[in-house]
Amino acid sequence: MHTNTDNNRVAGLEFAIHQSYKEGIEIACDEYLPSEVAVNQDRDRSSLSVPPSIQDHRQGLLDATMVLVLYGDYQCSQSADVYRLIKVIQRQFDVSLGEDYLCFIFRHFPQRQIHAQAQRAAEAAIAAAVQGQFWQMHDILFNHQQALGNGYLVEYANHLGLDVCQFLQDLAGKVHVARINQDIESGLQSGVINAPALFINGIRYSDL
Repeated sequence: MHTNTDNNRVAGLEFAIHQSYKEGIEIACDEYLPSEVAVNQDRDRSSLSVPPSIQDHRQGLLDATMVLVLYGDYQCSQSADVYRLIKVIQRQFDVSLGEDYLCFIFRHFPQRQIHAQAQRAAEAAIAAAVQGQFWQMHDILFNHQQALGNGYLVEYANHLGLDVCQFLQDLAGKVHVARINQDIESGLQSGVINAPALFINGIRYSDL
């Protein structure tokens, strides 16, 4: 059940997405603006340093009209809240504008210094991705933030029908740590210092 606060946040994010699209059209016509004005506009923007690619965990097409990139932490309640808002937005946009309008990308940003289980959860998500079940594991982790210990991760892998031996080998061998570090580094390059951090068409959305 959504509260008035939830509805307001959804409306705010939806407005920001539409506004970003409008601004994108205006920026494409910057030749009609004085160059100094265009430069000042760019200075005011916090932009995504590493653009979306086929390596990202994504829902939707990379060339969609609007591309959302979320840096999140599976043990962070605010990250879970933002992800749930995005799911609402996705459903609304799919109905009103079509499935090709919006692309959602998730990048890992575990805050290891304050969330002891976030790193392991991120590794579990990527281990599931290797077996074609990233988004299923992703949802489970965000919906069970108080149960991210190793035993629970194995339980989730079993529930999804994963090859648990391979899953455990990946975790034990820290096979996916480099991928997580790559996401973290891309966030740091974009000015991200904590999760959640959301970018709409490459521009930081600050009202989280």
